[in-house]
Order: sequence, then structure tokens, then C-alpha cells
Amino acid sequence: MIGYERAGGIPATAPVPTPEAAPTRVKTTRYHRRRFQLFKRAFDVALSAVALLVLFPVFLLIVLAIALTDGFPVVFKQKRIGQNGEVFEIHKFRTMVRDAEALLRSRPDLWEEYRVTYKIKNDPRISKLGQFLRKSSLDELPQLFNVLQGNMSLVGPRPIVEAEIAKYGDQQDVYTAMKPGCAGLWQCMGRSATTYEERVELDREYYENANTWFDIQVLVRTTLAILVGRGAR
Repeated sequence: MIGYERAGGIPATAPVPTPEAAPTRVKTTRYHRRRFQLFKRAFDVALSAVALLVLFPVFLLIVLAIALTDGFPVVFKQKRIGQNGEVFEIHKFRTMVRDAEALLRSRPDLWEEYRVTYKIKNDPRISKLGQFLRKSSLDELPQLFNVLQGNMSLVGPRPIVEAEIAKYGDQQDVYTAMKPGCAGLWQCMGRSATTYEERVELDREYYENANTWFDIQVLVRTTLAILVGRGAR
């Protein structure tokens, strides 16, 4: 027969209850820290608003230059993948001729190069003014409006089109966890000169090490890369 303890009527062979283990505390990735997110958004809004005010004359000159040399529209819009996989429209000054899409489709060699890298070396679709705007990165100034809208950040991964997400492989979650950025490690470490595998690795590096000081460093380094024209085309 099974013996019983004198107190409580618990079988002598029954296991002794143990306290529940404390729940494992999951470490929050540095990018997702609440304080960092709040400061990042405040920094984005304040700096982009000031930049838009200061750069208004530059915006006006570029608008007039595009309109006078190649007509309207002066702003190019394209759907990109943002945080949590949401689709948004990115804004850039138009740097290509107006029939650029038809030209790309009519050239199998160009289409194949674009399909593989999403970049085309010596792209014939880019106007002479557009070459200057791209070299100086002035074509990307309208993205400051994207920052104010909240679908981009001043610092983050390069915004990609839907077809590019497959190139991230098992790192797709890293990209979609963040807001795309006007500046980023890709932009300040070679830009178009980097391979796609390197771009993915740089995005992962930023995701794992994001902090306010790091963002400031990336902004400064991206600005310097633009000024010297490193990797731009």
C-alpha cells in the first residue's frame, strides 16, 4: 500500500511541488528599445523640418532646372517596402528621361543587368542633369517629406522595391523590422560599389548596433561620402 504523510494526506511517493521557474526575460534588440525609438522619431522630425526650411532655395532651383530641361513631372514616385513589410511611395527628383521605362524594356541587356543588381552602370535612361543630381545625391532630397510622414527615417536600410526582398534571404525580418533610411551604412560605405550580399550584412549590422550616437555617426559619414562622390552613380 502507498503510505500517506500524516499532514495533508499527500502520498509519500508523490513528487514535492517546486516553485514555478521565473519567466525568461527576452533581451530587446537595441533597435527596438522604446527610449531609442522615441528619440529617433523626435530627431527625425526636428532635423528633417529644419533641413526642408534651409534647403527650400535648393529645392526651387532643382524644380526649375528639371522643368526647363525635360518638362514635368519633376518628382519621381515609386513603391518601396517599409517597416513591417508595408508598401509606401518614395519621393525623389526625377533624374531619368520621361520614357525611361519603355527604354529599359526595349533593351534586353539593360533589363538583365537591372534584374540582377537593380542598378545599371552607365544607364542611358539618366539625363545629363540627372547624372549631376545622382552624383551629388540631390535627387534624394524629397525623401525628407517621407521622413516627416513617418514611413522613412533619417538613418536606416536603403529602401528597396518588392522584388528585392527575396535577395535578403533569411535576413528579410531584419529589413522589415526597421524604417528605411535616407542615410545608412550602405550609403556611407561604398553605395553603388557594394555587392548585394554586403548591403544585407550592413543592414543587419545596423539593426544589431543601433543607438543615437551611431545614427549621428552614420549621418556624418554618409554626408562625407556624398561630398567626395564615393560609390555614387
